[in-house]
Amino acid sequence: MSRSAHPAGPRHGDVLPEGHYAAPPADLNDLDSRVWARTVARGADGVVTVGGLPVTRLAEEFGTPAYFLDENDFRARCRAWTDAFEDADVFYAGKAFLSRAVVRWLREEGLNLDVCSGGELATALAAGMPAERIAMHGNNKSPAEIERAVEAGVGRIVLDSYQEIVRVAHLAERLGKRQRVQIRVTVGVEAHTHEFIATAHEDQKFGLALADGQAAEAVRRVLKLDSLELVGIHSHIGSQIFDMAGFEVSARRVVGLLTEIRDEHGVELPEIDLGGGLGIAYTPEDDPREPHEIAKALRDIVSRECSAAGLAVPRLSVEPGRAIVGPTAFTLYEVGTVKELEGLRTYVSVDGGMSDNIRTALYDADYSVALASRASAAEPMLARVVGKHCESGDIVVRDAYLPADLAVGDLLAVPATGAYCRAMASNYNHVLRPPVVAVADGAAREIVRRETEEDLLRLDVG
Repeated sequence: MSRSAHPAGPRHGDVLPEGHYAAPPADLNDLDSRVWARTVARGADGVVTVGGLPVTRLAEEFGTPAYFLDENDFRARCRAWTDAFEDADVFYAGKAFLSRAVVRWLREEGLNLDVCSGGELATALAAGMPAERIAMHGNNKSPAEIERAVEAGVGRIVLDSYQEIVRVAHLAERLGKRQRVQIRVTVGVEAHTHEFIATAHEDQKFGLALADGQAAEAVRRVLKLDSLELVGIHSHIGSQIFDMAGFEVSARRVVGLLTEIRDEHGVELPEIDLGGGLGIAYTPEDDPREPHEIAKALRDIVSRECSAAGLAVPRLSVEPGRAIVGPTAFTLYEVGTVKELEGLRTYVSVDGGMSDNIRTALYDADYSVALASRASAAEPMLARVVGKHCESGDIVVRDAYLPADLAVGDLLAVPATGAYCRAMASNYNHVLRPPVVAVADGAAREIVRRETEEDLLRLDVG
C-alpha cells in the first residue's frame, strides 16, 4: 500500500473486489511490530502478553471485551513527538481518546491538549492540565462552552465561523478578558482519505474558506475587536493521512494568507497550526511516517514558503491524536460462535462489536486480528470477525486469516484500537461499554471502568 492509500476506506485506494483476497501470512502466530503496541509479545506458552502480563490473566481479572492500553508505549510516543518538535508546540488531539489518566500523562510528558467540547474541557481541567496549555476547537461551540473556556483561561480558541467570532468576543468582553484566538481556514486541499474525515475541501462544515475570501474577511473582523487577540491561522486537512503532499499545499496557502494579512493590515501573525491527521498502521501494509520525518517535512515546507514571501517563520503547532494513542491499545474479545459458510468464509462472532468499534461500519476501516490466548499450528482459514449486535454491518475485521482450529472461548486481539474506539463507543442494544485498562511493568489498572447495568438504568428516569 502506498503512503497515499487510506485504510479507513476505499475512496482513494486500489481495492480488491469482493471474493479476491491476499494470500495468508506465513505465520499466523506472528505479531507484526508495525501494528502492535511496543510491549506486546507472544510468550513461550503461546499466550500474548502486554506489559509482561498474559491476556488470559487480564481477561480473568477485567473481562472481555476490554481495551488494554500500553502506558509505556503511550508515554514513549509522547516523547517522540515532543523531541521531534522541540521548537514547536505539540497539542494532543483529545477527541481520539481522553481520560483523566491520559491528561496526567500528557501533562507529565510536556504536551499541550486540544479539546473540542465542554466534556473534554471538563476532563482536562479536572485532571489538572494548565488552562494555558489547552486549545478549544469545534465548529459549533455553545455559549456555555465558550464562556467556560474563556473563564478558565485557555491558551487559544480556534474560531470556525463569523457567528463564533461575535460569540467569543462578546463573552470575553463580558468577562473582562482578552482571548487569544486562531482562525480555522479551509485551504481547498483534497486529502487522500475517506470523505467523512477529509476536512479541508470547501464543501464541508469546518472553517472559513480561503478561495471565496471568507478567511480574509474573518481576519478583518477579528482584528477590529479589542477583546480578541489574533495569534495565528489554523488548518487541518483530514485524518489518517500518509502523504505529505497535502500538507505542502496547505502550508503554501496558509502562508499566502499570512502574506495578505501583512500587506493589508501591517501585522505578521506569530503562529501557524497545520493540524494533525497523520496515519498509523492498522495492517502491516500501512506505511506511516515517524514523528521526526513529519517534523522535518513540515519545518522545511513552512520555512521555504515564508522565505519566499519575506515573512518571519511563525511558531508551528501540530495536533497528533491517533498517531500517539492509536497504536498503544488493542481490544480483547472472546469468541462466542464459529460459523462456516462453505465456499465463502467463516464468521467468527465475538462478545463486542460496533458498540466498542464503530470504525469498520462507519468508514469501512481495515484492522488486523490475532488469536491471543494460545498459539496454533493449524492451517489458515479466511474469516470475518463480527460483533453481537443486530446489524449485518456489525463487523470488527472484514477479512482476516485465523487458524482453522479456532474455537468457542478463544481470545482474539485486535490491535491499533486506541483511537476513536472507546471515544466513539455506544450503548447500542443496551450493551455496556468496555473498560480501558492501562498496563505497565507487570501491573494493570482500570483508567475507565466497565459500565454496569446500574450505570445504564441510572440515566433512564422513566
